[in-house]
Amino acid sequence: MELLKVKLQLQLQNDPSERQFKGPVDCARQVVRAHGVRGFWSALPASLIYRSNFFWMFGSFEVCAQAPVSSLAESLGLPRPYRADSRCIAILQMSTGHANFLSGGFCSLIYWIMAIPADNVKNRIMATPLPLRPPSFTTTARMVYTTLGVKGFYSGLGTSLLRAFPSNACALFVYEGLMRSLGAEKTRH
Repeated sequence: MELLKVKLQLQLQNDPSERQFKGPVDCARQVVRAHGVRGFWSALPASLIYRSNFFWMFGSFEVCAQAPVSSLAESLGLPRPYRADSRCIAILQMSTGHANFLSGGFCSLIYWIMAIPADNVKNRIMATPLPLRPPSFTTTARMVYTTLGVKGFYSGLGTSLLRAFPSNACALFVYEGLMRSLGAEKTRH
């Protein structure tokens, strides 16, 4: 689906009659005609490399959400008082919900900083015009580095960061709140 989405998004012609694809079904037909059914998975290695970066999001969420305030405050050299039993990234006393919100926002920033290079490579592979055969992850990464340098891997980072904090902060706030209200928190530890 993502392959079709990328190919359809790259059609910049205002007049629909000038576009290569008339819609998702037509795009799918053209992919199959050019590369067979396997064409839908031509960017699978790049997608897997990109998706593996979710480790950074969920790992950093757990670190942020579970970090005792006392260790964070001491490491930052902040004075007391703070609640030693509180577990959140904030120095002030705050609810678990607020801590989840901030942790969700911060972890998404970490995720995108780590994931955007692979996302850029994946998107370039998916954007290969039909009927050309998409290049490999390694070939595409070399091309990005050769033509744009390291900066090319971070194209779009600012936009991703602007969107990431509020959307992921809200999503993780709701998810964690729902898990707490269903009693799932008791089974996690």
